Amino acid sequence: MGYEYIGITVLWLFLYGYLIVASVDFGAGFFAYYAKITKKDHIINQLISRYLSPVWEVTNVFFVFFFVGIVGFFPDAAYYYGQALLIPGSIAIVLIAIRGSFYAFESYGFKNNHLYMFLYGATGLLIPASLSTALTISEGGFIEETSNGVKLLYTELLTSPYSWSVVFLAIVSVLYISSMFLTYYANRADDQSALELVRKYALFWSSPTIIASLTSFIALSQHNPEHFEKAIGLWWVFGLSVFFFMVALFLVYQGKFYGWAFIAVMLQFLSAFFGYGASHLPYILQPFVTITSGATNETMGITLVIAFIAGLLLLVPSLILLMRLFLFNADYVKGKK
Repeated sequence: MGYEYIGITVLWLFLYGYLIVASVDFGAGFFAYYAKITKKDHIINQLISRYLSPVWEVTNVFFVFFFVGIVGFFPDAAYYYGQALLIPGSIAIVLIAIRGSFYAFESYGFKNNHLYMFLYGATGLLIPASLSTALTISEGGFIEETSNGVKLLYTELLTSPYSWSVVFLAIVSVLYISSMFLTYYANRADDQSALELVRKYALFWSSPTIIASLTSFIALSQHNPEHFEKAIGLWWVFGLSVFFFMVALFLVYQGKFYGWAFIAVMLQFLSAFFGYGASHLPYILQPFVTITSGATNETMGITLVIAFIAGLLLLVPSLILLMRLFLFNADYVKGKK
């Protein structure tokens, strides 16, 4: 295996880490606002606040590693994506900034402000929707290279069924992952009223998630038949994803082993995410950038591989330590600290 494949695998691990951690954060924001407008904020918002307080600051670390890695490993990809995603990327950055400001205002006692809560909840859905644009345009057909540089074809993007299927999948996946985690967390906190509520959320959002996954596959078959055929060749990987989905849903429906249910959710998305990535190779941005043509030189590539593996080995234990100190600390979870 060349350094290019090792590099993209490491970067994909960082992006997967961001997918899980950020989804819990983004979904929690939506649920916090939804609970407020349905007069149920007294049931779950304290639980959500206890989770977010120690975690929100490290959420974007995974994304920063991935972003820096793409620029370092694949400069050509940075060139094409940098120009094409100028407007969608700027929107995402503004939304992330708005979301970050909520945490600052919350620290100064504005957590019950309706406007701040609305922005907090809305950005939880709009950020994944805007970031999903990068995956959409990687399939080709949305970028035009001109003498003035790279141009994003907004008409094609906004009228493409595949584009909207990816946005739909991104939003419902965030809500599904987050509700599954909050179900485990409520059970860990021995908060029965919150558990009953978020368990209903988890069961509800499981159906749209599987529907959105199938819809995106159907749309992909129409938009990029080549990628679809490769994905079919890896049917067993996606079959594993469906299996873990069924395990997680069964455990939550039965009302037991919520920790194992969330592990099954993580394995579900791990299988689907790496199945998607493997079937997309050798393209990073079809048809402009492949994993070999767009890679940096071998010396730089090997150096970056070593640096990012070291970063991963440092980040994962740090996250585990954070969880042991806060998320998995019985007194903290139950609000005694």
